[in-house]
Amino acid sequence: MMLRAVKTTNAHDGDRDGSHHRGGTGRFGRPGAGIEDKRARLLALIREKSFLTEGGPFRLASGGTSDYYLDMKPSTFSPEGLTLIADIVYEMVREDPGVDAVGGLELGALPITSAVSMRSFSERPIEGFVVRKERKDHGTAKKIDGNFRDNSTVVLFEDVTTRGGSVMEAVRAVRARGATVTKIITIVDRLEGAAENLKSEGITLQSVFTITDLRR
Repeated sequence: MMLRAVKTTNAHDGDRDGSHHRGGTGRFGRPGAGIEDKRARLLALIREKSFLTEGGPFRLASGGTSDYYLDMKPSTFSPEGLTLIADIVYEMVREDPGVDAVGGLELGALPITSAVSMRSFSERPIEGFVVRKERKDHGTAKKIDGNFRDNSTVVLFEDVTTRGGSVMEAVRAVRARGATVTKIITIVDRLEGAAENLKSEGITLQSVFTITDLRR
């Protein structure tokens, strides 16, 4: 099978409208706030809530260890964080007319998927789904839950990406149902080989931020 050559990108496409952050959580949920303002606030929030540099070394899902850890749940389950993520990530998928649905592997992709799908409703509704780590042992016994259709075109989400192993579980699950994965969007790329590993599968990895952004 011929694999497509792709490149990794970091989403800095901004709508600079001259607005500036003056504090408060409601500011960036308003239509007048530019994407770059929202990105700046989300970056600050992730640093505050999710970027752990004390208490290590930390063991990662990839099997390695690190002197820092990204516990993204306090950011992705906060009202402000999720509002910012919804606007930023929606901008990264809205111009792709071929995308039928967005989703990803539980648990990290779940709040992102719900937020982006909800955000899309007023402009271009995009369905959402979740890939379970283990198939349900009751009811419908589904591996993929939500509004997923066989042979559809999808974008997958992840909160943190290290080497790409976790999100590849979702890739394999949807491909087994005939779906095409156009790209993967992650909130933070740790820059530890995921882009290269996913490229070998013909998939582009786009990040809202990289670890370099957080360490600046």
